[in-house]
Amino acid sequence: MTFFRTKIAKIRSSFSVSSPSSFPTADQQSGSRLLCCFPEVTQPEVEDIIKGMRSSTCALDPFPTALVKANISVISPFITMIINQSIQSGHVPFVLKTAIIRPLLKKPTLDPQTLANYRPISNLLFLSKVLEKVVARHLHDHLKYNNLFEKFQSGFRSAHSTETALVRVTNDLLMTADAGSPSLLVLLDLSAAFDTVDHGILLNRLHHSIGLNNTVLRWFESYLTDRSEFVAMGSSRSRLHAVDCGVPQGSVLGPILFILYMLPLGKVISRLGISFHCYADDTQLYIKTDTHSSTSSTILSTVTACLEEIRAWMTHNFLQLNSSKTEAILIGSPHQIRSSSITCITFSGQDIPLSSLVTNLGVKFDPHLTFEAHIKHLCKTSYLHLRNIARLRPTLTLHDAEKLIHAFVSSRLDYCNALLIGIPSKSIQKLQHIQNRAAGILMRVRKYEHITPILRSLHWLPISARIEYKVSLLTHQCIHGNAPSYLQELLTPQTSARSLRSTNTHRLCPPKTKSRTIGDRAFCAAAPRLWNALPEHLRAPQTTNGFKKDLKTYLFKKFFNV
Repeated sequence: MTFFRTKIAKIRSSFSVSSPSSFPTADQQSGSRLLCCFPEVTQPEVEDIIKGMRSSTCALDPFPTALVKANISVISPFITMIINQSIQSGHVPFVLKTAIIRPLLKKPTLDPQTLANYRPISNLLFLSKVLEKVVARHLHDHLKYNNLFEKFQSGFRSAHSTETALVRVTNDLLMTADAGSPSLLVLLDLSAAFDTVDHGILLNRLHHSIGLNNTVLRWFESYLTDRSEFVAMGSSRSRLHAVDCGVPQGSVLGPILFILYMLPLGKVISRLGISFHCYADDTQLYIKTDTHSSTSSTILSTVTACLEEIRAWMTHNFLQLNSSKTEAILIGSPHQIRSSSITCITFSGQDIPLSSLVTNLGVKFDPHLTFEAHIKHLCKTSYLHLRNIARLRPTLTLHDAEKLIHAFVSSRLDYCNALLIGIPSKSIQKLQHIQNRAAGILMRVRKYEHITPILRSLHWLPISARIEYKVSLLTHQCIHGNAPSYLQELLTPQTSARSLRSTNTHRLCPPKTKSRTIGDRAFCAAAPRLWNALPEHLRAPQTTNGFKKDLKTYLFKKFFNV
């Protein structure tokens, strides 16, 4: 607890700016549409929220969550009454603002004896989570209705994910390279971003930028003030400490409040003509460069100016940009990379050399976006887990063994696999070997036995089919408005000035590209190609669940010649 508190105090004391002396009052005017009061929540709404929550229990809860769910019809009227009292009075009871911090290692490979390797995750009362979910629903509706979200912020938003963020970024990088120019990609790192959020600045932002007023604003002021926390490990716990800054990681509202806190950053970056994408506190910048030294010098000056403006904004908002962990990489074709004169970027008076490999939201990026290093790392990790599962397999049922394989192997193979569309078949084959080995271990067959019948009996799509499945699903979601707007704008429906038989076949118009190994891999080119190759009944309008079922059936028949 002392380590966590000292770390935050040290970061905040390094800033010369001062926190706002007072919170905004209810009579201040807001430039956006106002949200002045929460509508009363009904008992069925509360029951739906409770049923959809996980059954995990906080040590502060008076009784287990499973017991609440089992007796929901008896308990929900009291919970509904408490929630309505809170949102209508603009007050959050003190007992609902106490959190147990369970320190969590940032990565399993890190030394558990080093305190800096732990992330403070808050565990809150079950009732507190239900209350926050009710408020989060109304806040999300207000943000969506008034179009207040940052377009290129993918963190903690429905239909947005790390995969959709990376699909958009790689699309832009590949299309720029296809047009003949490399791109400079810069990954920024923040120190303890969630924990240094200033409450006064956040409340001012909620009032002036988001349009919260009256009872709603008072509720958030009550939610943020008089919070307390303590660290618990095993049966030991620290003493209770007051929390005067930050939003709790592990809460429902904490992540939403953080992305609203970061809202003005997009305008700071866009003002200098640099493309960007955020996922919570992970920010990446990218800009088209040139092989001419004079143009490269101008671009580097622009990037440096942007980084300094970002640093100034973050300093004013009590956020610490970690220049020592900032990474940069040049993305393009081999010829474009060799011809570029850029070798480093300057930030805070120090030169940051270009990296040959960076990890971007869990995916390893190399200069040519071949993803060979990512696949190599994926193979190493997957085979390690498969060896462990193979040792346990004789003692496991088929159902439990399949659960383990999906949790530790299949989930890794599917993570951001839409980025792998169009990569060489030899790279896909390395991933296919992992799936083959997983199927062999599950069904307890010899290592070199023919695996295709086993994959077919398990109804597992091969790796290449899983990639096609993911891209086609994203395409369907884009067409029907269920994907982020930054992906939807990449696709163009096919139209014709004349009345043709193909007019109503729901096809997409692919852009013109120069290179099969670069431009054709971009989402804006690969998605129309795969979509137009689907049967007409799959391209016809239907629900997402119906499309997923029919698409898997189609790909299963296609790849297994059924």
